[in-house]
Amino acid sequence: MKSEQPIRIVIAGGGTAGWMAAAAFARFLGPRFQITLVESEEIGTVGVGEATIPQIRLFNAGLGIDENQFMAATQASFKLAIEFVGWTKGGRYMHAFGDVGRENGLLAFQHSWLRGMAEGVAKPLAAYSLNNAAALANRMQRGPARTARVLPEMPYAFHFDAGLYARFLRGLAESGGVQRVEGRIVSVERDGESGDVTALRLDGEREVAGDLFLDCTGFRALLIGETLGAGYEGWSDLLPCDRAMAVPSERAQDFTPYTRATAHGAGWQWRIPLQHRTGNGLVYASAHLSDDEAAARLLAGLDEKPLGDPRPLRFTAGKRASFWKHNVIALGLASGFLEPLESTSIHMIQSAIERILRLLPGRKVSQVQRDEYDRQAHFEYDRVRDFLVLHYWANDRDEPFWVERRASALPESLQHKIALWRASGQIVREGADLFGEVAWLQVLAGQGISAEGYHPVADLPSRAEIAEYLELIELLGAREVGQMPDHAAYVAQHCA
Repeated sequence: MKSEQPIRIVIAGGGTAGWMAAAAFARFLGPRFQITLVESEEIGTVGVGEATIPQIRLFNAGLGIDENQFMAATQASFKLAIEFVGWTKGGRYMHAFGDVGRENGLLAFQHSWLRGMAEGVAKPLAAYSLNNAAALANRMQRGPARTARVLPEMPYAFHFDAGLYARFLRGLAESGGVQRVEGRIVSVERDGESGDVTALRLDGEREVAGDLFLDCTGFRALLIGETLGAGYEGWSDLLPCDRAMAVPSERAQDFTPYTRATAHGAGWQWRIPLQHRTGNGLVYASAHLSDDEAAARLLAGLDEKPLGDPRPLRFTAGKRASFWKHNVIALGLASGFLEPLESTSIHMIQSAIERILRLLPGRKVSQVQRDEYDRQAHFEYDRVRDFLVLHYWANDRDEPFWVERRASALPESLQHKIALWRASGQIVREGADLFGEVAWLQVLAGQGISAEGYHPVADLPSRAEIAEYLELIELLGAREVGQMPDHAAYVAQHCA
């Protein structure tokens, strides 16, 4: 019996998105699939996605990657949190990974904390977060807590060089059988009857044929947008920043295990410490700040000497109207763009790859598969959008940009989230929302949105019992952080 030809998956474009997909497919799909990646050295990648969230560890572990080896290869540091500076007047707070406090029976921690605040026995929310305390102390450890079994293991993510990560994954993918084809795509061939893409035509009169195509061509969206005409839903009314300037600087003396996002008059500035340099960028709305002003503001806000000139980036926040059309699936920037305020860019690639693997078609693609893929992708984009919009809306700054953000109309889904919190201190996670209750809690509280009530069961303990409960959580966290090694020393010891 003649063996069936393998199903051909063609990835158009490299970069982080293309090589993450290639490495995952090589690892999980086996010999029944033939994976080809087409990229051109002439075409650069955006490559500013250097901060991640803890789910990246699951992706790397699934690929069988040794964590210390990966960190050394990508010049990575650890990330425990994001610090938000100046989003309210003179304020700063952390959105830290991991738990805040501990549930009290069936009661979510925020209700006990809100009761404690009402009684005058609670400290600001950050006092009850292990990750927050470790981040501010520049400490780091992996594995179970050392001092108290009741403490959770401290979750973490990474800061890394996205270009080096793509190169690292390329090595994995090619060793797993992925074929890389160097070349510039000059046209896309389609079947006259079905409309499906059949091949990519490259310079030098070459052709790469396939059955399923991934569009990793960045903002251009050559396959999903230019060829198949999948529209783009822009969110400029909700997220009006449409420009960024990026520049690396020398390695920071203050080698922090957290990302910093500092608000300015027309947007915000990121700071991401790596082993060999610091990544910096200014995100801004061109209606409120010129490119020259943005470049000057970025350079003036650096901690260390710049290693080049600011590089401009233009974008429109939003998403594809359809992420999977015919036999093409958009991945990475081709699928949409949400500014890197909460370090979601690489995670959105990761979750899309997982979705592709779960809904992977055989030789025939059914419309119901496309519809289900799109349903899940739209939900994810919409909920991340809401979380980002909350940061902008909940401000008390005086500049015109920020006044406009406060006055903007919010999506109904976000209005409901804020109203529920204000009324009762409740936060409900819906479906596969990327950000859980603790993430929403830290931003709501950190940016000054007060809850007027809390769960009535939180009134059962006495004032002294609530005070003792909160004090114990704080003391256990402080004791754990006290024995952790310095972040820079930990990196030097394990993954330099």
